[in-house]
Amino acid sequence: MMVNRHRGEISARLDGKDWCLCLTLGALAELEAAFAVDDITTLAERFSTGRLASADMLKIIAAGLRGAGNQLSNEEIAAMQADGGATGFARIVAELLGATFGDPQEGRPAGE
Repeated sequence: MMVNRHRGEISARLDGKDWCLCLTLGALAELEAAFAVDDITTLAERFSTGRLASADMLKIIAAGLRGAGNQLSNEEIAAMQADGGATGFARIVAELLGATFGDPQEGRPAGE
């Protein structure tokens, strides 16, 4: 699967299938509502703590899948399995957030 990191896209394997995920503006608005924050800066700060519950990871992965055009419900996504189990889901979330907000360890946008 070809993804464009400069557009914030990542590829993730769920249920044995490769999926594209992307946190588009609409997907970010979905996450602002889901996390009850007023703006994208607060959302990014919330994610930068590195402390996410399973329900948080579900919301992020779901928004990323829908942002890339996949029409799936949260219930369908919650039933999916990732390679590596919980660690695999955490890796997907970290990669997606890095592609969207940049890699703070590098001090530059992810993928560059």
